[in-house]
Amino acid sequence: MKTNPGRFFEDYTVGQVIAHAVPRTVAEGERALYHALYPARHALYSSDEFAAGCGLDGSPVDDLIAFHVVFGKTVPDVSLNAVANLGYAEGRWIKPVFPGDTLRSESEVIGLKENSNGKSGVVYVRTRGLNQMDEVVLEYVRWVMVRKRDAASPAPETVLPDLQKVVPAEDLVIPEGLDFTDYDFALAGEPHRWGDYEIGEKIDHVDGVTIEEAEHMIATRLWQNTAKVHFDATFREDGKRLIYGGHVISMARALSFNGLANAQMIVALNGGAHANPCFAGDTVKAWSEVLDKAETEAPGVGAIRLRLVAVKQGAAEFALKGEDGKYAPEVLLDLDYWALMPQ
Repeated sequence: MKTNPGRFFEDYTVGQVIAHAVPRTVAEGERALYHALYPARHALYSSDEFAAGCGLDGSPVDDLIAFHVVFGKTVPDVSLNAVANLGYAEGRWIKPVFPGDTLRSESEVIGLKENSNGKSGVVYVRTRGLNQMDEVVLEYVRWVMVRKRDAASPAPETVLPDLQKVVPAEDLVIPEGLDFTDYDFALAGEPHRWGDYEIGEKIDHVDGVTIEEAEHMIATRLWQNTAKVHFDATFREDGKRLIYGGHVISMARALSFNGLANAQMIVALNGGAHANPCFAGDTVKAWSEVLDKAETEAPGVGAIRLRLVAVKQGAAEFALKGEDGKYAPEVLLDLDYWALMPQ
C-alpha cells in the first residue's frame, strides 16, 4: 500500500519519536492570509516599524501562525484518525518566527490510555517546532482521542504524563532585545498598561464573528491540517465538518484585541480545552479573565496570565461551567496563556 491511512490508537507506543513531514518556509503571505481570516490587529505583528521600536529586528509572524504551522505538520501522524483534540499543556514559545524561517515538527509519545468503550484511546504527545538552524521555536503537549483500527486489539498499559498546570513565570522566555520602555500606546490602539489590570478582572471583548464554511476550510488548508473530521462530511454521523480548534483559538485571540490590545506576545500555553464542537454558522464571541501577573527582567515588560473563553451565540455573560462542573454547552474554548504587556 502506497497511500497513508493514518495511525490508529494501537500504532502508538510510549517513547516513540515521530519526525513529521513536510518542512515549510513561512512567508509574508501567511501573515496576509492570517489577517484576512481573523480580525487580528496587534501592532507588534502588523508593523516592522512598531516592532523595531520594541527592540526587535522586525515584525515576527503572529505566535499563533507559528503554532498552526507546527501543529499542522503533526496531523497526518497524530490526529488523522482523531475523534477530537482534547487539550494542551506546557506550551512555550522559545524564539520568534520571522518571514523566511523554515519550520519543521517532531513529536514524542508520552502517554496512552484506552477509553472504556474499547473503540478509541487518548494519545499524549510532546511536540517541538524547529527552525532551519535546528533551534526550538515552540514546544507544547497535547492529547487527542484517536480511533482504534480493531476494537478487539488489546489495550496498552496506561501511562499518564505528569504535566504542569501552569508554566512558571520564571520559565517564560522573553525574546532577545524586547524593550517596551518606549512603547507607543497610541499606535497600539489602547492606553491600558500591565498595572491597569487586576487579578480576577473579567473583560467582555464585545465583538462577535460568524464562522463561515469557506473561511474555516481555507484556514485549515492554509495550515496543512489534514484531519478527516475537518474536511470529510461523511466522517461524522451528523454529516457536519468540525471546525479546527485552532481556528477558534485564533478567532478568540483576535477578538480579545478589544480590551487587551497591549497583550502583545503569547509566550506560554498553560492549558486549554475545546469544550464543545464548533460548526459553520456559529457566532463566536470571547471574554477574558486575568489570572496572574508577573514581573520580567526585560525593560518595561510585564507578563500577564489570561484565561480566554470563546462562546457561541446565546451564551450568558461570562458563561463557563454549570453546577455539575461540566462546561456549559455554549462554551467552545477555555484557554489559559501567558502574554507580554508594557508596564
